[in-house]
Amino acid sequence: MEIPERGEKREPPQRQNGGWPMRLVVDLTRCQGFGQCAFLAPDVFRMRGGEALRDNPEPDDAQQERVLRAAAACPVQAIRVDRIDASDTATGMVAGAAAAAARSKPTPPPAVPPQRAGEPAADSWRASAVEAFRRGGRIVIVGASLAGLAAAAYLRREGFAGSLTLIGDEPYRPYDRPPLSKQVLDGWIPADHAGLPLIDQIDAQWRLGVPATGLDSIGKRVLLADGSTVEFDRLLIATGTRARPWHNEAEAALDGVFTLRTRQDAVALRQRLASRPGRVLVIGGGFTGSEIASACRDQDLAVTVAERGSAPLVGALGAAVGGVAAGMQREHGVDLHCDVTVTSLEGDGNGRLRQAQLSDGTTVDADVAVVALGAIRNTEWLHDSGLAVGIWGVACDAGCRAFDVNAVTTEDIFVAGDVARFPHPLYEYQFLALEHWGNAVTQAEVAAHNMVTPPGDHWPHLATPVFWSQQFGVNIKSVGVPTFADQVVLAQGSVSEPRFVAAYGYRGRLTAAVSFDHGIWLDFYQKMIEAAEPFPPAFPAVDEPSYRQPLPAQIDQKESFHATVTVTGHDPSERRAELIHIG
Repeated sequence: MEIPERGEKREPPQRQNGGWPMRLVVDLTRCQGFGQCAFLAPDVFRMRGGEALRDNPEPDDAQQERVLRAAAACPVQAIRVDRIDASDTATGMVAGAAAAAARSKPTPPPAVPPQRAGEPAADSWRASAVEAFRRGGRIVIVGASLAGLAAAAYLRREGFAGSLTLIGDEPYRPYDRPPLSKQVLDGWIPADHAGLPLIDQIDAQWRLGVPATGLDSIGKRVLLADGSTVEFDRLLIATGTRARPWHNEAEAALDGVFTLRTRQDAVALRQRLASRPGRVLVIGGGFTGSEIASACRDQDLAVTVAERGSAPLVGALGAAVGGVAAGMQREHGVDLHCDVTVTSLEGDGNGRLRQAQLSDGTTVDADVAVVALGAIRNTEWLHDSGLAVGIWGVACDAGCRAFDVNAVTTEDIFVAGDVARFPHPLYEYQFLALEHWGNAVTQAEVAAHNMVTPPGDHWPHLATPVFWSQQFGVNIKSVGVPTFADQVVLAQGSVSEPRFVAAYGYRGRLTAAVSFDHGIWLDFYQKMIEAAEPFPPAFPAVDEPSYRQPLPAQIDQKESFHATVTVTGHDPSERRAELIHIG
């Protein structure tokens, strides 16, 4: 294994000239498209359009000085070299106002203060137990991707000196997924250059390529696919999601049918695109599908997008903004079909994809089909664990503590990242599951902090959701939760360019804002969202449009999950719930 075990003295891999390999990550939730980095290190950073920044996460040695200058010159300090924390204090990858607020806080006191005169003995005992755990406890993280790595790094920064084990189902070092649908697909960087920083600095045991298959929450053991077990005192579940496969297994097995989630997926799809297929069919017009379509058009490949909603991105951004996205796709030569589904994929006599049938009777001849129908949360290994898990993810409180099947919080099992479903006070305490890069890191760091501190010092995960997408030369950014809205209004700019901010509201309160190449304003909107400002925004805006009449949000596809639960017992002490997993 290329990652050293805990206690090994092996140094990180060196380049042939003896220099340490540089890794960088750009926090695009913070980047505002100023573009200084593209001038200072043009071989590492590239700007497309007004704000869309892309980077090479593992630049060669000749670029190191330029990259360091670019990182220092970034006005919002969004470039992280050889680390993934978002500031020079103990905060990490927090966007906008949240980062500024975190940086303004004083350094937190030690997690275990000395006993004061008159302090209850129980509190002193609890403090001593926490300190002993920080010195010699056992933490296991299941999920060795962004959230798992961020949690591991934060645990060490918090002073946890005990045993730390990361378990991952993929055999690779943790890597950043956003470049897979962008820099990797367009051939700028190879898939193995998307590695995340900090791997070599974390003192941990790594169990890679061995999926977790079960959890014994009573015995505190994680069961692995190779038959071994890993014991823990505290556990972080960060198993994320996987791509939803095509529903027909025989059709999914045709040569030319792909999904895109893992590094291996990206390698296979990139190789096929490089062979210049006659037409690519993208099934699904969400963010991943739209980015794949954009990468195909960048390479002058014919591409058809089949979307069951009324427009691309309609499930996330609504019909009004989705209509702008539809216009962008068609302007860039995408053959866009909306309000349709793909009913079948058909192959030739040699098992190669030949064509697809759409629900409106259209036949699409295609050599490649990319299934981009969303994600499945990786919870199957937890079905007999006694936790509240299902297709919705793993339920937890705002402190990242997992709920058991009786909806009681556990003390030693935590959840973070795409797999977590948690209540957010800004959104009427509704449970959210966010498949966002920034959320994976901020939630992981909250979980890590709470794992090694007394309950009275726990943090709530209250970060305002932020995400981004780059497609067809436009940088799309969002703050808040656009799906939690009943109206939307054009607040700034013009949709015809497209360069604008759309504000979203629910029952007269601002809940989200989405920008197309206008991301510099989102920090302002984030502050208004967090202050529960009224909707529509009443301020005089820069680039104020002539028409500001709110429209129905028309969010097409809201997640709806159902759980089947039985309850047994008579006395309160005997009452227990059982979650029924179907299929």
